[in-house]
Amino acid sequence: MGICSSCESSSVVTAKLIFDDGRLQEFSYPVKVSYVLQKNPTCFICNSDEMDFDDVVSAVSDDEVLQLGQLYFALPLSRLKRRLKAEEMAALAVKASLALTKSGGDKCRCRPENICVFR
Repeated sequence: MGICSSCESSSVVTAKLIFDDGRLQEFSYPVKVSYVLQKNPTCFICNSDEMDFDDVVSAVSDDEVLQLGQLYFALPLSRLKRRLKAEEMAALAVKASLALTKSGGDKCRCRPENICVFR
């Protein structure tokens, strides 16, 4: 048994988009994939929940709206409909982790509490 303290995040829920170069773009409002693609025509958008290694990487439909609280990747068109190797998936996970850490997305603001330790 450990010492636990609740933590409430004060950050806004966003749709997170990780680019192939490791950049993170967040949307706190509904945005269509087609809007993102207009600004990034050499990419396609894929939902992180729909990615499995040794499975074909598919694009999210242009008319779909990025969902708040969801993580997406913007990948080069050359990777569309290709099988995702385990090492490629691991590299994407590292990129996402670094981008989220850099943005402070893995932190929450906690208020200090008095802790009583019994010996």
